This record gives sequence, C-alpha cells and structure tokens, in this order.
Amino acid sequence: MTDGLLLPPGGGRRIQNMTLKAGAEQSTVWSTFEAEIAPGFDVGAHLHDRAEEVFYVLEGELDLLAFQPATRAGGDWRSWESESGAKVMRGGPGSFMFVPAGCPHAFFNPTSEPARMLFLVSPSGHEEYLREIADVLGAGGPPDQAAIAAIRARHDIQQLTPLTVGPRTG
Repeated sequence: MTDGLLLPPGGGRRIQNMTLKAGAEQSTVWSTFEAEIAPGFDVGAHLHDRAEEVFYVLEGELDLLAFQPATRAGGDWRSWESESGAKVMRGGPGSFMFVPAGCPHAFFNPTSEPARMLFLVSPSGHEEYLREIADVLGAGGPPDQAAIAAIRARHDIQQLTPLTVGPRTG
C-alpha cells in the first residue's frame, strides 16, 4: 500500500513561478501545480496531441482560450473566435477551464496584479518541461523563442503564438 501526500499551504517544489504539488514521483496519471501568473505574461496559444489540462483561477484575472479557432488571424489569440461563436473568456476566481488533447488553449494576465491558478496536467511529467522552460526564462532578457519552440516540440506542445513575459496588457 502506498501513502498519499499531504502538503501544508505553500508546500511543494518550486519551479520558477510555480509550485509542483504532485507529479511523476507520486502519480503516473497527472501532475498538479500552483502557479503565479505575472502581469502581462502570455503563455502563447498552443496545443498538446496527447495531454489534457485543467486550469482553476484562484486569485486575479486571466484571459482564457480553450477552443479551435475558425481562423488564426493575426498573432493575438485573444481575438480568435470558434466556428460556433465561442470567444476568449476573462476569468476571475473560481473560473474553470478544461482542455482536451488537441484543443488550442492559452492564458494571459491582462491586469497589473499577479494572478494565481491551480492546474492539472495528464499524463504526469509536465514538471520536466517546466524545468526546461524555467531555465530559458531565467537566463534574462527576452525569451529565446527558438529554444522555447525546441523544448515544446520535445514535450508534445505545438506552439501557435509566441510566449511573452512582457508588460502586454489590455
């Protein structure tokens, strides 16, 4: 029999702006993280062929995308719309987003305050990807988009629009 895991508030392993709560060491099925999303941070629209994700906003606001766009006009995914009329949603505390495999998705903090979210990725192991991305982002300066694209390609992530760390708001 295997014991479960109980963490105190703030517990877990830090990976840059995220805290790994449980990952491949505990589960073959999923990894769970608590993340702080800085003002202006845009993960960039992307999709996973195999992975599914759940995002739950704890504090602040995030622009959320979780649909196949009718067209990918321009580089700003926040203007995309689905064939059925779905649009990007601004979500606050309690907002929930499920992303099935193959579905384009993104999040962006449009405010001047940090946001916090809990997210779950299946299958487990997403923490390896996040460690590699943290190394690139921790190098300083603008993100190396070629390095990010190479890392994402190795981890079942097809990048549709660039990741931006910047003060892009609105």
